[in-house]
Amino acid sequence: MPAAAVDAPPADPAAPPPADAAAKPKPPPYSLPWQLRPAVAASVVRSDTAFAFYHAPKPNDGKSGFTAASMLLFSYKVMDSLAPLVRLGLVSNSPPEVSAASPDSATIFINPVVGATFAPKIHDKLKLALFLGLTIPVGQGGGDKPDPDKAAALSAGIFARSAMDNAMFAVNYFTVFPGVDFAYVSDGLTLQVEATVFQLTKTRGPDTLQDSNTNFTSGFHAGYFIIPQLSLGAEIRHQRWLSTPKAPPVNVNNNLRDTTTFAVGPRVHIKLGEKSWFRPGIAFAMPLDKPMTDAGYKIVQLDLPFAF
Repeated sequence: MPAAAVDAPPADPAAPPPADAAAKPKPPPYSLPWQLRPAVAASVVRSDTAFAFYHAPKPNDGKSGFTAASMLLFSYKVMDSLAPLVRLGLVSNSPPEVSAASPDSATIFINPVVGATFAPKIHDKLKLALFLGLTIPVGQGGGDKPDPDKAAALSAGIFARSAMDNAMFAVNYFTVFPGVDFAYVSDGLTLQVEATVFQLTKTRGPDTLQDSNTNFTSGFHAGYFIIPQLSLGAEIRHQRWLSTPKAPPVNVNNNLRDTTTFAVGPRVHIKLGEKSWFRPGIAFAMPLDKPMTDAGYKIVQLDLPFAF
């Protein structure tokens, strides 16, 4: 037996473990929102698709339409509180055929977004996230003479996303949009509020469009973990044009100024590794006001985020 082992004093079973050996307390589980931004800086790949079912307004409300609007987000945490991101979007639309002049089906790419989330730690139960995003105005369906089928897909995609992603659909505009999220997280409960301002500056399109427009979105999310592997989340979202844009034609249809929707659904939380999680969820959403209620919108959102 080595001498060092003989000379070493016996370990004191009552002695406390070293400080660095103490297990860190687990953070309270956070309910990931449906259309609001996460109030965290994270490394994640997220596929998020809204399937919208609707019908033509009266007197053609027997004719149905379908829109799928998909978003793919890449975010990487370069610091504990900072995560740059890129978001891409694709819309596929099959509008109701109400006349020979009705637009045909079309699939388009919309404006990509680049941005970053800054989420400083302020309290164990409170989360604050500041966001700044920019769009690259290269989406289809715009320009001086937009293709009518692609333009129809662009308009349909706005409602499929509950009018919460207007910067990506404003393909004739460069948009800067700062936002803030604040969440309370404790004992399996998440309560979160969000506000975002969109400032649109025209880069292309017909002369009839305004040089700039201002849009605002807000929302409230509530989520609760029934068990560690399953949560239920609900939220209400509101969008309002602070200016009066001609596209959408708020100047002739004031119902287009505001859009309010709600959503509810379950989410599963699957741990894949020490720091990796798969959090698939499905939500059902409906509008609370015109013009979406007139078209009988019913939306199913399939959300597939992988955090690492």
